[in-house]
Amino acid sequence: MTAAPRRPDAPGSSRRHYRNPVYDGYFADPFVLRWEDRYVAYGTGDQVDGRAFRVLSSSDLVEWTPAGGALELPSAELGADFWAPEVVHADGAWWLYYSVGHGDVGHHLRVAHATGPLGPFTDTGVNLTPEETFAIDPHPFRDADGSWYLYYARDMLDAERVGTSLAVVPLAGMTSTAGPARPVLAPSADWQIFERQRSIYGRVVDWHTLEGPTVREHDGRYYCLYSGGSYLGEGYGVAWASAPHPLGPWTEPSGAERLLATVPGHVRGPGHNCVVTSFGGTDVLVYHAWDAEMTRRWMCIDPLHWTEDGPTTPGPTWTEQRRPV
Repeated sequence: MTAAPRRPDAPGSSRRHYRNPVYDGYFADPFVLRWEDRYVAYGTGDQVDGRAFRVLSSSDLVEWTPAGGALELPSAELGADFWAPEVVHADGAWWLYYSVGHGDVGHHLRVAHATGPLGPFTDTGVNLTPEETFAIDPHPFRDADGSWYLYYARDMLDAERVGTSLAVVPLAGMTSTAGPARPVLAPSADWQIFERQRSIYGRVVDWHTLEGPTVREHDGRYYCLYSGGSYLGEGYGVAWASAPHPLGPWTEPSGAERLLATVPGHVRGPGHNCVVTSFGGTDVLVYHAWDAEMTRRWMCIDPLHWTEDGPTTPGPTWTEQRRPV
């Protein structure tokens, strides 16, 4: 296996420093977990070895090696577009949650099963969101008491700001929900507009989007980091809300700046993040951002810090940084 190509100015050989992106190949919606003595990443993109979702492996979150494809393709009737994989370990097995559909139409959430994190994963035949018109970006979250929850993004047509909102449903098992789903967050600001005067569902509306939820517990409170706006442009970014319980109620910080936002001339459309705790015990924000030509979404990393006021990060960065401990 060969390492991915890097930008000429990216000091990948430095033992103490890194420079974003940490993977130059197309790798959208990155999700990273720890396994044994390494990290494993899964991303949206082209098929690999006839499977959906590219898999990468790393010992330090900076140097990544291709590890094949993750998901054996299910029935073509489900769709040809596979988005936003996330993988967890439970009940002695590995579970890959993802959405599949046809472009911007008909996406639903599904789950696949494997005996190891590198796969191959096989779809279990279950549609986890049969009641939703459109559902993407599943995020399985295990609370300290062992309870599992599934966060995701869904289209809502009767909201004050029409568009894609965030929801959560308890999981009865890794392949079944204990619904109904509950709202987490609805769009609340103009920066979350995906497209003005969008023609969709037989209507023309200013369409808003919240997506890519990731939940972490810190000091007894729950934090939902999410992306908003259009992933196709430089308005995309990451913000957060908090709650006393995984089911809410969720509140957004008043007047807080976004965690990640475009830095003109340097970083374009950072978003769809996950959080992984390094082997050294530090939290790391993993996200994608566009290249200069906006033809590839790269994987990037930056530290995530916790304060009394909530999460913060120095990112998105584009200059040399100290590697995660």
